[in-house]
Amino acid sequence: MNDTSNHPLVLFMPSGKRGRFPVGTPVLEAARQLGVYVESVCGGRATCGRCQVSVQEGHFAKHGIRSSEDHLSPIGPKEERYDRVRSLPEGRRLSCSAQILGDLVIDVPQDTVINAQVVRKAADERVFDRNPAVRMCYVEVEEPDMEKPLGDLDRLKAALSAEWHVDDLDVDFHLIPQVQAILRKGEWKATAAIHKDRDDDRPRLIALYPGLKNEAYGIACDIGSTTIAMHLSSLLSGRTVASAGTSNPQIRFGEDLMSRVSYIMMNPDGLDAMTAAVREALNGLIDKVCADGGVSREDILDCVFVGNPIMHHLFLGIDPTELGGAPFALAVSGAVQVKASEIGLPMNKGTRTYLLPCIAGHVGADAAAATLSEGPHRQNEMMLMVDIGTNAEIVLGNSSRVVAASSPTGPAFEGAEISSGQRAAPGAIERVRIDPVTLEPRFRVIGVEQWSDEPGFAEAVAASGVTGICGSGIIEVVAEMFLAGIISEDGVVDGSLSSRSSRILQNQRTYSYLLHEGEPRITVTQNDVRAIQLAKAALYAGVKLLMDKQGIAHVDRIGLAGAFGTFIDPKYAMVLGLIPDCDLSRVKAVGNAAGTGARMCLLNRSYRREIEETVRKIEKIETALETKFQDHFVAAMALPNKVDDFPQLSSVVTLPERRMSEAATGGDGGGRRRRRRD
Repeated sequence: MNDTSNHPLVLFMPSGKRGRFPVGTPVLEAARQLGVYVESVCGGRATCGRCQVSVQEGHFAKHGIRSSEDHLSPIGPKEERYDRVRSLPEGRRLSCSAQILGDLVIDVPQDTVINAQVVRKAADERVFDRNPAVRMCYVEVEEPDMEKPLGDLDRLKAALSAEWHVDDLDVDFHLIPQVQAILRKGEWKATAAIHKDRDDDRPRLIALYPGLKNEAYGIACDIGSTTIAMHLSSLLSGRTVASAGTSNPQIRFGEDLMSRVSYIMMNPDGLDAMTAAVREALNGLIDKVCADGGVSREDILDCVFVGNPIMHHLFLGIDPTELGGAPFALAVSGAVQVKASEIGLPMNKGTRTYLLPCIAGHVGADAAAATLSEGPHRQNEMMLMVDIGTNAEIVLGNSSRVVAASSPTGPAFEGAEISSGQRAAPGAIERVRIDPVTLEPRFRVIGVEQWSDEPGFAEAVAASGVTGICGSGIIEVVAEMFLAGIISEDGVVDGSLSSRSSRILQNQRTYSYLLHEGEPRITVTQNDVRAIQLAKAALYAGVKLLMDKQGIAHVDRIGLAGAFGTFIDPKYAMVLGLIPDCDLSRVKAVGNAAGTGARMCLLNRSYRREIEETVRKIEKIETALETKFQDHFVAAMALPNKVDDFPQLSSVVTLPERRMSEAATGGDGGGRRRRRRD
């Protein structure tokens, strides 16, 4: 074995991978040997500019090395030519040309954009190591020769083998008739798009371009039951160049998932209609992100989609009726790979599509993607992740064990089943505060900065009006009604307060709270409170079941996923008893974690293997079969909960003394009292 102890030590950042290499080794070759992803389209010819790196200068005591720019070979003719033609940013080198002369700390910019597309709207701030399933390989192919009667395609394969070590190549049939024309147009120079998802897959030629093709794109998309969100990213730089969203047009067939399943059961053409609707919406979004990013649909070569099980099935054209009842059987639970053209999404003829695996019958690929994004399986802390929608998906675990379940919360949190409820839109009340003495409210509406009691509110809200209450507003108004004593622990509006405040209105045998006097008149009725109680109790009972399975009494961290989770205040979610007691500083909105997980799988195929393996290990809990679910549900109907204490919440919020309504206690007002914290 050769002694490498005298070879220079090269450390690549941000991956931290390191190794010793002989003097004269190109930096790109060192990166490849260590498995550090450095993009190169041109195969080391210094023409694409994708392989840019920079040197971190200084003494790195932790690694025992001194890194300096003069530990790289001087800029040579290839780099000078590239700089002259296309310009090389100061401090950057082309790793295919720069050779190792001494110890180095090399920075691989994760946001390098060559021939830059303007970033219109970043998906998020996170940056991932890149290892996409599609790579671009520039080759120079031998011209035909009478002495060597080898076909053009075979000579292309030989060039890819010699220059890129791409062997045993499969070729999409649609390309075979085009190879000769493409090679001649490029004067025997071409860029091949090679797709290889798994290490043991045969590489496949899915697209071929004349000359140097220096960019390729992919889309990552979360198909939600209410909203569809899509991101267009460069497969080479990792940058998100455009994002867009739209309402899921399937809403017209039913607000919640089960109503859509029922529609299919009752209408012979229901499946085709819903599949066509979602694919039409997706095609519209693809057009939009391409227009915003200045990209052709033909340049999209890879796609990743996630969604809950019913959205997943409808997108693929699979009848979801088996998911409408026990045993909630999925048609397919593992990852799915198809051509985009096979599922009604025409882009490049070779474009591939990957769908993440589903965890269980009502815990879908979106929950899998969120799990990948937030990584409870990578940490020691016990993390609860909740995606609150018409069907809440719940994941709880750490590196030792992860369990998952779904809970039928219904559409109340999204405004349905609420008398003044609406989806989040300008004019919807999103924040509420109630004075505990006067019972007077103040609120904020979407699209207006001022609170309702601040100067300028009336003028600012004139355009949209005050139109209803969205999900975050519903959470806050019910929680504030509880904190102000308007509703009791069991959720009954206290009618005796009508003598104290004109905002307590009698509605035959029950009472309601007047939040806004206007057109429309916005009230919170007893039925509204009950709908929220039922929804939050279903969610909390599901969480408690998972905590029982883990044998824990508290969680260390909580992540609130999805659009709804992004906008609700964790404090009010806890006051309501929507989530268990936890240090409020450790309860965070994690945004569209499903979309982030989809983008991770788009930009790095290793994440696909990680989530496939993780999903196989996740234990699925079916709440409908658990006898304790009903007990947990009944206890969770109380605010925040009939049996569980909330000591961490009580340290920052003064909860009312525990009292039940007369209706609930038979008139004695009894029940365990909560010690008040001042």
